[in-house]
Amino acid sequence: MKIDRQEIYRLAGFIGVAMILAGIIRYIILGIWVGEGFLGKLTPAMLIIGAILVVVSAAFNFRAIFGFFGRRQGKLGANTVVLSVAVLGLVVVANYAGYHRHKRFDLTSEGLYSISDQTKKVVANLPKDVKVIYFNKADNQQFSDLMSEYKYSGPRLTYERVDPNQRPEMARQYKVRRMGDIVVAAGDRSEIISDTAEQGVTNAILKVTRDSLKTICFVEGHGEKSLSDKQAEGYSTVEQRLKDENYQIKSVLLAREQQVPSECAALVVAGPKQSVTPPEVAMIGKYLDGGGKAMLMLDPETDPQLDDVLKRWNIQSADNIVLDVSGVGQMFGAGALAPVVSDYGSHTITKDFGRTMCVFPKARAIKVTSDSGGANTANTAPLLTTSEQSYTKDKITPGKNPDYEAGKDQKGPLTLGVAASKGVGEKKESRLVVIGNSEFASNGVFRVPSFRNGDLFLNSVNWLAEDEDLISIRPKSVTNRSVTMTASQQRTFFLLSVAFMPLAVIGSGIYIWLKRR
Repeated sequence: MKIDRQEIYRLAGFIGVAMILAGIIRYIILGIWVGEGFLGKLTPAMLIIGAILVVVSAAFNFRAIFGFFGRRQGKLGANTVVLSVAVLGLVVVANYAGYHRHKRFDLTSEGLYSISDQTKKVVANLPKDVKVIYFNKADNQQFSDLMSEYKYSGPRLTYERVDPNQRPEMARQYKVRRMGDIVVAAGDRSEIISDTAEQGVTNAILKVTRDSLKTICFVEGHGEKSLSDKQAEGYSTVEQRLKDENYQIKSVLLAREQQVPSECAALVVAGPKQSVTPPEVAMIGKYLDGGGKAMLMLDPETDPQLDDVLKRWNIQSADNIVLDVSGVGQMFGAGALAPVVSDYGSHTITKDFGRTMCVFPKARAIKVTSDSGGANTANTAPLLTTSEQSYTKDKITPGKNPDYEAGKDQKGPLTLGVAASKGVGEKKESRLVVIGNSEFASNGVFRVPSFRNGDLFLNSVNWLAEDEDLISIRPKSVTNRSVTMTASQQRTFFLLSVAFMPLAVIGSGIYIWLKRR
């Protein structure tokens, strides 16, 4: 049998192309270019041998190849090859550019697939390198995706999954005892959590990266909101959320302490029902004069006797009640006595609130008086402004919403909260937040996802404690988009979708068929 050398060279070319493709596919699957042993060097060997076979085949079939491309069929084939290579090149360039300069978009209204602004700020401003280690045999895809968002937000955070059975020394190092434990470590400090949610991971990062925990002090003894009260009007949610953000909480009885404790990073007076005594007022004033930070939440129809403190900041707590008849409050089950605010100041506390809403059940107006200069000079900014349909009343009869009286009542927009600061010496700064309502941060309102009351309170504390990196909109919960229909509506929907629409399509088809006959 006579051997055709040209056929052998052509066959060598096909074998060479096949080996090159096989080498590329093997590399894509294994992700390893050169490994140990014979099999580890198989990928580059396949590519090199394949390339040699293709070159040899092309060299000995040069005339045949040249003649083929000289014909019409060859030219069309060459055009196809060139276009294919061009498209492949564009895809490669696009992927390369996307890998190095990529941008992610989360199109869900709640941002369910993106980490919160707060977490982004924390990760972007990490003071030290942080490692997140997930100890388990198999990967958790949802948690892995979450960690990808974390790594995307800051270069100082790394993530890896470790099988404790294969690396027991690492499990012993971090004192891991169960599958599924997550270790967040920074330097010689580490925290073990089992919560794969964003909030748990971010709280752990804050714990291991902060040198000390700041203390938020709550004044008691005058009927203030109770941190242990889990009822709707209590502040147990406030206590838990502050602890989640790694603050220590302390209740302070000023009459016993005889001063504001020095460890208080911020002092909170949450809706006193009885008057604060003059010595206690003097303690709060002295604390602020020395560079302290305080948040005063003053309910209407009470007289906490804190005017002496407010005057030093050119702030006045008006003795009135604010009504809002715009109708916005009624949409959410709140009446005119619960103004709904969607107009915020440009202050750090509220600058990211946009057109979201806060509700203030039974509030009083807060006024900024003329600045007399000198020692009392303070930078004061409004935080919360009601609508034009709001107005004040000196007194409200239960069950009635009296109409606005020109010349007697003050017409909106009205201010419900302000933030102020002033320098103390060369390096210290006093800060004060005053809000004409304490109910806005109670359990019954704090947890409502439709309002930003919780963010308002936590952002205020963050600003007072000089933790501006924590100020943000917290993660939102999933909006319930289920549709509830009555029995009549269900029957109507069934008739329209199951009966009428198919019959209409069939009928129109029959009509067109008959008309064309």
